[in-house]
Amino acid sequence: MLARVQSCAVVGLDAEPVQVEVDITSGLERVTLVGLPDAAVRESSERVRAAVANSGLFFPQHRLTINLAPADLRKEGPAYDLPIAVGILAAARQVPDGLDDALIVGELGLDGNVRHVNGVLPMASMAKARGYKRLFVPAADAAEAALIEEVEVHPVENLAQLAAHLKGEAQIPRYESSLFFDQDEDVVHPVDFADVKGQEHAKRALEIACAGGHNCRLTGPPGAGKTLLARALPSILPRLTLTEALDITRIYSVAGELSDGQPLVRTRPFRSPHHTISHAGLVGGGRWPSPGEISLAHRGILFLDELPEFGTRNLETLRQPLEDRVITISRASGSLTFPANFILVAAMNPCPCGFYGDDRKQCTCSMGAVQRYQKRISGPLMDRIDIHVDVRRVPFEKLSALDGGESSAVIRARVEAARAVQAERFASLGRTNMLVNGDMGPAEVQRFCPIDEAGVNLMRAAVRQMDLSARAYHRVLKMARTIADLAGEEKLQTVHLAEALQYRPRALA
Repeated sequence: MLARVQSCAVVGLDAEPVQVEVDITSGLERVTLVGLPDAAVRESSERVRAAVANSGLFFPQHRLTINLAPADLRKEGPAYDLPIAVGILAAARQVPDGLDDALIVGELGLDGNVRHVNGVLPMASMAKARGYKRLFVPAADAAEAALIEEVEVHPVENLAQLAAHLKGEAQIPRYESSLFFDQDEDVVHPVDFADVKGQEHAKRALEIACAGGHNCRLTGPPGAGKTLLARALPSILPRLTLTEALDITRIYSVAGELSDGQPLVRTRPFRSPHHTISHAGLVGGGRWPSPGEISLAHRGILFLDELPEFGTRNLETLRQPLEDRVITISRASGSLTFPANFILVAAMNPCPCGFYGDDRKQCTCSMGAVQRYQKRISGPLMDRIDIHVDVRRVPFEKLSALDGGESSAVIRARVEAARAVQAERFASLGRTNMLVNGDMGPAEVQRFCPIDEAGVNLMRAAVRQMDLSARAYHRVLKMARTIADLAGEEKLQTVHLAEALQYRPRALA
């Protein structure tokens, strides 16, 4: 007897249809699983055997051939347990055949319970795109699958429940989503900008970074507040739209990073990997390529503390995604592209001891040691960072003051107003990947960042005296455009260019 069940595989951030074919023939009991499965899929036959028996059902004592088609698509993970079990029951005529309109995914425990699997959101998106009417998923993943409308989601607790549903004995009710997304909902952040005493110039720089999507580097002695400033950044980022929330959730679903009971990511990501992170952990990859930290930071912040301590290979790999906003991982079997549109915020000490240039504590490093330490960050990477800020010690008077300055809510209002101006400006281009000034290319810079004669003279002098590259020149114009947007100005003025230029890096004294 032959039976077919529809399932799917996650490739990158997308799902591809997989047909599970089960054929039962006479002969000695044997299970043969083909279709380019990995170790977890090959082991499914033993899990399925125990789950079927412990669910009060009969596992056929014949020769079983299970094919996962297409055969040239690699299959990984335990999500095929449930469709294989249903296929075996259908081939043995224990449940009715004819499941062409249903998509089934889920991992089985030995007792027949259905467990969580990764990547349910892209699976539900594929089901909608391919015209499947029903989607059977683990009960723990039903809320995530229900984020995609027009698909009938059925939460499955165990194999016996699904078998009873297919036989018409006890229906599994359709999952009704009660999820409500409010874009204007206020989120409580652990650190508010009002908690940061002093550092007004650094706060201003970070406000510009968030408003225009510009990369930023904070340099200063230990304890000056660099990490605290970076951790306050999520509180001034614009609130997520539903489209952005679904985009981020898709990445977290595939990576298995979704929190229990939270099927939708509601806040912008803030990722802070340790400097000992591996190359694959930072940019993504592995034998089966999966998203790395730079993709998990998509639409949010990637904070690299102690920047010079990161491996040279890891830092240099950031150069391409900082320009293209995506990361492409190539393997012998093909290439996968993951989104990586993040704001890079880096913090570092000026020297190994941390006190070079400090006005209170003397640096114990030689000039050669200082130069070697700072040269761990290559010129091409530094050129891709728009804002370079020196974070100085906070005077006692400001540390002991009761007033910490503007709250994050006030700053975020200005950031959201500036981003609204940018969204309106770029709407005419019809490009979904261009949301902020930092996303502009040379053509957009020429169109949206014209400068008058005084601005031309200022930039001519800056290019000559500061030795700006063509990339740095365009980045200064983009940053000046953001400063003008924050000020509510339509035209770029000399004062906007001057402020943008002061954030360029300075050479060692």
